[in-house]
Amino acid sequence: MTDLDPSFWLPALTVLSSLLPGVAISALPEERHRTRTALNLAGALAKLVLVGVMLLGIERGASYETRLPLVAGLDLVLHARALPMLFVTLSALLWLLTTVYAIGYLEGSPNRARFFGAFSVCVSATTGVALAGSLLTFVVFYELLTLATYPLVVHRGTPEALRAGRVYLAYTLGGGALVLVASVWLHALAGPFDFVEGGAADLRMIDRGALTAIFALLIAGLGVKTALVPLHGWLPVAMVAPAPVSALLHAVAVVKAGAFGVVRVVYDVFGIGLCADLGVTRPLALLAAATILWGSVRALHQDELKRRLAYSTVSQVSYVVLGVAVAGPMATIGGLVHLVHQGLMKITLFFCAGNLAETLEVHRVSQLRGVGRRMPLTMAAFTVAALGMIGVPPLAGFVSKWFLGLGAIDVGEVWVVPVLVGSSLLNAAYFLPIVRAAWFEEPAGPWPADHAPGRLDAPWLLLGPPLVTAALTLLVGLFAASPLSPLDWCRLIVLREYGP
Repeated sequence: MTDLDPSFWLPALTVLSSLLPGVAISALPEERHRTRTALNLAGALAKLVLVGVMLLGIERGASYETRLPLVAGLDLVLHARALPMLFVTLSALLWLLTTVYAIGYLEGSPNRARFFGAFSVCVSATTGVALAGSLLTFVVFYELLTLATYPLVVHRGTPEALRAGRVYLAYTLGGGALVLVASVWLHALAGPFDFVEGGAADLRMIDRGALTAIFALLIAGLGVKTALVPLHGWLPVAMVAPAPVSALLHAVAVVKAGAFGVVRVVYDVFGIGLCADLGVTRPLALLAAATILWGSVRALHQDELKRRLAYSTVSQVSYVVLGVAVAGPMATIGGLVHLVHQGLMKITLFFCAGNLAETLEVHRVSQLRGVGRRMPLTMAAFTVAALGMIGVPPLAGFVSKWFLGLGAIDVGEVWVVPVLVGSSLLNAAYFLPIVRAAWFEEPAGPWPADHAPGRLDAPWLLLGPPLVTAALTLLVGLFAASPLSPLDWCRLIVLREYGP
């Protein structure tokens, strides 16, 4: 592969497709909103095209890798194969929709150049995390993601937002330090190595105690962004950020980067066989199960809508970790496909929460009585995503939970099934009252405000994205068995990780 070969440059161009517009946007005067919008959309569309080209190529057996030397013996490696493309495709699609939503949400707001500049860099870092071909490359983009997200969390500049930013940095920089220490330790013992399907074979030569300690450090560091209990405290606090940021944090960037990092550590650093030999998969599965149940219980007690959704994320993202840790092919399919399905459902919910806040200044569950009559399309999208989270067939969440449950039974981890059932019942307990109040109860009185009197629902820039993601929540469930569906792609990943 030469430097002039398109297969060499495509992964790098996929990262740069959002990084370069982000840098340009940051330099624009605030009043150049049309240029800023054009750069945003051009970058998002370019990324989607590049991802599409690589998806088709990988499905046909092509390989894409960018390798750039940093220092002697250490390369920056971007490698597009089946597992990374699952995450990078999700981030590319949802970045486009979130960009459209953010343009409408922040219309007329101050500091949009700063916001969209950081927004684009954040997505570039997420793409780098997804395409990282080595642990070193992963660490570089993982820390860039932390720094790029901070301006988004504190964007409003209020005392509450600044406090949330401090909490966010304290957690994520601490977690990043653990990942860095573990990575340096592993590099000292094994030397530089790339992510490989099945894990690095040379690790079996290293002392088991050292490997177990390194694995624990990596999971603890990645567990911060994954919001594993008790490392989740930053996530509900960060909900003071604008709705597009909340959507980005929960569905595309930070939380998913942590969960994806756990996937890479288990499958592409250690390998599932070595993890099982070290005895680390069962503790990881139990931690994920505890997080699933605890997050759901905490969500029950939240009246602020975005905080309820935040604790729901604490619970739902751990399905990914649970599927990986159960260590069976079918459970892995369920966990990996939930990476996509949860992203579609959760971004829909946050888009809808933003619409309610922006149009009616409704922020609390207790204010939602009768809101479906005032904003029927927004609440229809919310209802689809909420039912998907519960696991109602044939929506996306049902597919994930079905494969997780069957996969757990297949490898003898029957205890996982009551966890999934209990979580679904708790999901119903904190989502169905919202749906009932919105559609079947009378409004308690006038809304706190109505910024679009006479309009049926929210403006179309705010309404279009959640309608699209709600439709996808239905379609990826109905057509889960179709070629190149998220489920079909996860089957391809598992075939390559576990073998025939």
